[in-house]
Amino acid sequence: MKPRFAFRSLALFGLGVLLSAGACAQAVRIGFQAPLTGPAAADGKSALQGAQLAVEQINATGGLNGRTLELVVSDDQTQAAQAIPLANKFIGDGIKAVVSGSYSGPTRAAASVFQNAKVPYISAYAIHPEITRTGNYVFRTAFMGEVQGRAAAKLMADGLKKKRVTLVTLNNDFGQSLAAGVKEVAGKLGLQIVSEYAYGMGDRQFGALVASVKRDNPEVIYVSGYFFNGGPLVAQLRAAGITAQIVGTEGFDSMNFISIAKEAAEGVIISTSLDRDSTLPSMRRFVDDYQKKFNVGPDMVAASTNAAVSVLADAIRRVGIANPEKLRDAIAATRELPTAIGLLSFNPAREVYKAAQIQVIKGGQFHRHSVIDDPVLLAPPAN
Repeated sequence: MKPRFAFRSLALFGLGVLLSAGACAQAVRIGFQAPLTGPAAADGKSALQGAQLAVEQINATGGLNGRTLELVVSDDQTQAAQAIPLANKFIGDGIKAVVSGSYSGPTRAAASVFQNAKVPYISAYAIHPEITRTGNYVFRTAFMGEVQGRAAAKLMADGLKKKRVTLVTLNNDFGQSLAAGVKEVAGKLGLQIVSEYAYGMGDRQFGALVASVKRDNPEVIYVSGYFFNGGPLVAQLRAAGITAQIVGTEGFDSMNFISIAKEAAEGVIISTSLDRDSTLPSMRRFVDDYQKKFNVGPDMVAASTNAAVSVLADAIRRVGIANPEKLRDAIAATRELPTAIGLLSFNPAREVYKAAQIQVIKGGQFHRHSVIDDPVLLAPPAN
């Protein structure tokens, strides 16, 4: 009987080991929201692909302390009203941390829900200043709109040696904050704002606006918007015979912009977070891995979401995911982390400082034009 008892004990012990190993191997789940349908679905696809690549890269190098990382994905349709129930569902499903791969409207709406629930939340590329001001569980790895606008102003004044600028501003959080950044420093840099014109998210025909810009005869035109409205706008500016330099924003950082604007895209310069020609290992790895996996070059949206997932994963690796306060503090303590958009560190306001990557479209592709690395001009607010 004794050997038989010993055999059963060993069997039970072995079962316990297996159960323990299974528990240890359980995947770490993080939430991910993006506009997978609706007008911004192309950006949502890029965001998801960037996040998926980050998960693949992390899991290929050992995961998170032996556990695999898993994305739980939701579609916010670029709608603030849709983002709130999605955030509540994440919380109800026990998700302990979330990355937003979406625009400012839905990201702002979800931020308050996650803050109230004390769930760490990282905005990958939404730029509205109020996002991080929601509370101390909300972080951003993107430029704030005003910061990117200041970078564009320095590019136009110092890099391009232009004086007379016309602003063409998308009438939403994104466009208004970018224009505010330009206007904040224009006088100091010697820029003269000739005029400013606004247009709506759904606009695709710009006849009256284009005629007004042509009358202004500016040296440079600063256009905010996304690829789906910026593409037609730039094409119509060029079709009207306007030859002034066009400077766009990270919303143009997509091959879709080039496909829509066609020949008019040539020579357009943008401020963004992704340098396709970078030799920084983390940037180079992202660009090469993305091209290999998806058979297309990456854009800023993909790079930014890849970086946000990497930041969250690095913090989870250090402190785990069970304790939200510890995870929040670990994210806040991120310093010089190599990512797809450079080395990232958070300041006390949970914003990052990073250089502005200036890209120019040549031969139907984005290439490095210059880099603006001014720690004073590009400093995000610290409180």
